[in-house]
Amino acid sequence: MFKRFYLLLGSHTFLIVPLIFTSPAAAVQLLGRAILRADTFTPGPTSGQQISIPFTEQQPVQGFSAVLPGPKPGTFRVLADNGFGLKNNSADFLLRVYAVEPDFTTGQVFPVNFQTGERLTRFSQESFLQLNDRNNQIEFPIIAEQSLYPETTIPVDSKIQSNRWLTGADFDIESFRQASDGTYWFGDEFGPFLLHVSADGQVLDAPIPLPNFLGLGDNPLVQSPDNPQLDSTANLGGSNGFEGLALNSSGTKLYAMLEGALQPDDQRDRLLINEFDLATKKYTGKTFFYQRDPKGKAIGDLTAINDHEFLVIERDNRTGDPNNPEFPRPAEFKRIYKIDINQIDSDGFVQKELLVDLLNIPDPNNLGGNGTTDGVFTFPFVTIESVLPVDDKTLLVINDNNYPFSKGRSPDQPDNNEFILIQLDQSLNLAPSQATPVPEPMTILGSAVAFDFGILFNAKKRQ
Repeated sequence: MFKRFYLLLGSHTFLIVPLIFTSPAAAVQLLGRAILRADTFTPGPTSGQQISIPFTEQQPVQGFSAVLPGPKPGTFRVLADNGFGLKNNSADFLLRVYAVEPDFTTGQVFPVNFQTGERLTRFSQESFLQLNDRNNQIEFPIIAEQSLYPETTIPVDSKIQSNRWLTGADFDIESFRQASDGTYWFGDEFGPFLLHVSADGQVLDAPIPLPNFLGLGDNPLVQSPDNPQLDSTANLGGSNGFEGLALNSSGTKLYAMLEGALQPDDQRDRLLINEFDLATKKYTGKTFFYQRDPKGKAIGDLTAINDHEFLVIERDNRTGDPNNPEFPRPAEFKRIYKIDINQIDSDGFVQKELLVDLLNIPDPNNLGGNGTTDGVFTFPFVTIESVLPVDDKTLLVINDNNYPFSKGRSPDQPDNNEFILIQLDQSLNLAPSQATPVPEPMTILGSAVAFDFGILFNAKKRQ
């Protein structure tokens, strides 16, 4: 027997049942969904001045490209990437990590205190970590050293200058992990670089470049055209740097994964995973090969299950719900795979196994709101860049909404930041250090209660 709980909303009473009692024992399915509105902002220097829609004295809370456990169960720390998509339009976007609490009972996402995890009424200085280079570790010019934002007549904000805050024109940070000493390691796409940062956001070391271990082409390093230290021919496409960065369960090695193939590589579907030793702060020289699917265009994240197994998000470059005829070229390929670097095939590629098709997630409890059609939930965003194991059978997945540009749910509305829980049909060999407990999701049976931007307490499928 399970206890019954009731929620009173106005004149309506709803029965609340723990989801665990309504779900089949072994099936991939949606367990919960929570939404952070697209137009969520926090105080800061004016941003968006190079995309012609400035957000006066505000920074958008958007572009989540990686996720870590937060300071208390049920909270998470999410990484905002470089801002508005390009190096030359993100110079006033500040590089931050936000602390949030997705509430899968109400369907909302709340800001929390970065240090304690206590819920806040709004995003504020308490809710984020601001990256900075106050100790002058970065060996190339950054925006804080400039008088004007590049290619503009707009003065660089004085707070950026005096605090040496990092911006989206300095680095495109797409992935991060926290080491046992409390410091953070970020994977950047512009270099690509590894960036080592203290627990309070201060850069600790000069950005670490990636050697060209395979010796493909003449450049001894792997460098994109956005690399500020480029002294040879770029051998990696723009925005193809470290999209994924995993920390093994022993806490000794990082695994940095490139989003795209090296340009001199004849194997265009080969993506490289490079092993980095935290004790020596050097690459070990071990490089693993990941075989991209013919339908895939990029990876979105790399997350450890244990010391040798990892999760990979792989995606195409298309966006839009396939069930919505208003999208002429909807999403076709959004998937999560499990790989094993101890299992290598005859061509040198790591073993790869499909876990979840993100465009075909059964939703028997009807939790997906406008994302569910005929009992199937889709996650059709162009960039899906965060996955984290909650337990051995549950994953948290988050989209990067590229605010204000991406429109995958509705062709006339910027995407929200969506947090979803997915139940797997198989158990992962999850190391205890990789588990991230969250409060048990609850489903509200009966009538749906909606509020702004289609956020639902219990989402009814689209009629």
